[in-house]
Amino acid sequence: MRLVDELYEVYKNRLTGDEEDLDIITFAVLESSNRKELLEIVNDMNDKELQHFINLYLVETLKGKFAQAADPFSYPPSNYLH
Repeated sequence: MRLVDELYEVYKNRLTGDEEDLDIITFAVLESSNRKELLEIVNDMNDKELQHFINLYLVETLKGKFAQAADPFSYPPSNYLH
C-alpha cells in the first residue's frame, strides 16, 4: 500500500515502530484526513490489500465485542473524547 510505504520511509529512522509509535502515526493520519481522503486510500487498494484491510477491521471489532460481552462491568464506547 502506497500510504504505508510513504509513512514507513518518513518514520523508519525516527521511530522504533513499537505500538505507541504506530498509534501516534495512525492517529495523525486519521486526524489530518477527511472522509473523502480516507475513501481515496481505500479505493487505491488492490484486492489483496482490501481483503486484508477488511479482515483486520472485522477481527479487531469482533475482539472488542467479545471482550465487552465478557466483562459485565464494561461501559459502552463513548462518542465523546475524554
